Amino acid sequence: MRVKGCGLIVVMLLLGMVTLAVAAAEPIKIGVVSPLGDITGRQSTRAMQLAVEEINAAGGVLGRPLELIIIDDEMNPAKGAAAIDLLATQHNVDVFIGGMGSGVHLAQIPRLKIYEKVTVWIGAASSLAEQALEGCDWYFHIHPWDYLQGASYVVGWAAIQEEYPMIRIKKAFWAYEEGAFGASSYQGSLVAHADWENTGMSFKSAIVGGGDYRAVLRHAKDVNPDIFIWVGYDADALPIMEQAREIGFTPPLFVGSPPGWPADFGKSPLAEGVILYGMWAPSIKEVSPVSKHFWDAYIARWNEEPATYFAPLGYTNVYVVAQAIERAGTLEKAALIAALEATEYESPIGETLTFTPSNIIKHQGFQGQKILQWQDGRQEVLWPFEFATALPRYPFRWR
Repeated sequence: MRVKGCGLIVVMLLLGMVTLAVAAAEPIKIGVVSPLGDITGRQSTRAMQLAVEEINAAGGVLGRPLELIIIDDEMNPAKGAAAIDLLATQHNVDVFIGGMGSGVHLAQIPRLKIYEKVTVWIGAASSLAEQALEGCDWYFHIHPWDYLQGASYVVGWAAIQEEYPMIRIKKAFWAYEEGAFGASSYQGSLVAHADWENTGMSFKSAIVGGGDYRAVLRHAKDVNPDIFIWVGYDADALPIMEQAREIGFTPPLFVGSPPGWPADFGKSPLAEGVILYGMWAPSIKEVSPVSKHFWDAYIARWNEEPATYFAPLGYTNVYVVAQAIERAGTLEKAALIAALEATEYESPIGETLTFTPSNIIKHQGFQGQKILQWQDGRQEVLWPFEFATALPRYPFRWR
């Protein structure tokens, strides 16, 4: 027994020495730019921190610890662009990750082109950003572009209508925030859903000082669509629902398409039956062991539930970069790009991430989103059917 005890002490000492050695090594610096005042940015960066802690606890990467250097872009394009300069010049980061808003990213791209550091981005759905990145082979995009999302929705809604004949969509109304994210999403949707009778109107998002959606909602009520879809941010979710109920607007399909939802949105009776687009839902943990690990680890670390798909995207962001550096065996740019191109990462999103060409860039990750619905306070997957966790509740009714 004493011999076994001594062996255990030796192993513990060796592990401690490895941990100390990793901690003492020069860190690999990863620069993060994200909107920390928004639930999407806050939870994605918390998920990144969780991933870094797991990786460093396991010995780091190439015997070196990862270090996140995080700057809040405040959803401000000028501040987002300045953050790239600061991370590149003062902090000399090795890789850029993070992101959320398309408008901010459009301001960052000219700065990224100056430094040409390897960039693995989880934000920005606007295809305007992709157009600005032509020929930038050091750039990897994880989130699907707006037209990829639109294509996935076309397939999804066609499948849902075939599976559930009581659901029929001929007329749509689009309410979209007036920035790059909303405007490009709307334009892409007009192309994707050309077989629908489409009407649209923009609004000023609450995230930039708006919050009165009544004019848009009254217009939508007059149109009487089969499906109403709003494209904005988490701050818009509850006031849109409150004002829609206030004016008696009850479309058969009420769809919200923000990148993240308020943490307690599901607890509101206004959430029941609302359909949403997203890459992930907490219910996916029931069909994906990787998602289950992420869910449990995130809650244990932060004492809150991940409420936005940008949380598992942030976690994925760090692991994809870390594994690529490990495969490359170096931070040398060409080797790291080649290693990223070989990515096959089983992500907590529930899908395996690889990079393939999209319309313009060489390295596009995920190809679409899922159609979900708020049911009894939970986000349930309606489509793709292989991920489905519930049947649709139709038509939408106010509780």
